[in-house]
Order: sequence, then structure tokens, then C-alpha cells
Amino acid sequence: MEINNNNPNNMSSRTDRKLIERNRRNHMKALYSELNSLVPHYNSRESISLPDQLGEAANYIKRLQTNLERMKQRKDSLISGGQTMNIASSSTGFSPKVPQIQIHEMGSSLVIGLTTDTHSRFIFNDTIRILHEEGADIVNASFSVVGNTAFHTIHLTVGELTPDYHGAAVTRIAQRLNKFIYDAHA
Repeated sequence: MEINNNNPNNMSSRTDRKLIERNRRNHMKALYSELNSLVPHYNSRESISLPDQLGEAANYIKRLQTNLERMKQRKDSLISGGQTMNIASSSTGFSPKVPQIQIHEMGSSLVIGLTTDTHSRFIFNDTIRILHEEGADIVNASFSVVGNTAFHTIHLTVGELTPDYHGAAVTRIAQRLNKFIYDAHA
């Protein structure tokens, strides 16, 4: 059997396949471009090859999945920890060892978590006083009460002149607050 390349039906079929393939490539290019636009680029100065773009996207998705899993675990631990505390406080009259303080640095800000019993009214005021003495700017302060336990949250900023000053101020604040809480509990 002899193939005739001059057959009009064969030429039309070949043109259709070329057109379909060109459309498929254009569609894939548009999808790659869209995917690439959704991935943060830390090295945006230079052009990145398509396989490298796909690798970055895959790594980014894996990091997001890892972060999501970690956040779910943290949420679950916070929820279960909160429920345990509620049950213990309300049913047995037991309250956790108080006062307690947690200090979290978030860039140029600090978040302080202070746990006290409801009868320790002046610990929060003295904590605010210490923060003012150290030159901290309090952005927000709130509290909630569960059973016999009060949970205080204080958001503040510390001097932003230089990283060294900021680090020294944070260390000094943490030391003073920890000493104050330790002395108040002793």
C-alpha cells in the first residue's frame, strides 16, 4: 500500500493535528505562567527555566502543606489544652500553677501572655508598670476569665532604633517580668 502525501484529506488532517498541538502548547504555557504567578519568588532578578519553575512550585506547595499540618496540630493542642483547663477549673476548683508568663517576640513586637488567678488583681497592673518603665509602647491589652483563672494578653512594641537596642530591650523586659512573676509566686 502506497501513502500519498498529496492527498487533500491527509494534508487537512496534518494541519488539524498541528493546530491542535499548537493550541495545547499555548494552553500549557498559559497554565505554567499562571502557576508561576502564584508562587512567591525570592530571586526575581533572573529568568527561571520551566523545570525550575515547576520545582519551585512543588517545593512551595510542600512547605504550605507542612505549615498547614503544623498549624492544625497547634490548633488542636490549644483547643484540647483549653478544654482540659476549663474542665479542671470548673469541676474540681483546680486552677493551674499561677501566675505564669509567656513572652513571644514577633519582629519588632512582643506578645505577652500572663495567667493569674482571679484574686491576684495587682499582678497585671505591675506588669504594665514594668513595661512602661522599660519604654515599651503598649498597643493592646485584653483578658478573659475561665473559672478562677484570668488570661491576660498584652501586645507591645519596643524601641526600633537598632536591632541591638531592640534585642537588649527585649532581653531586659523578659528578665524583669520573669523575676517579678517568680517573686510574686514565691
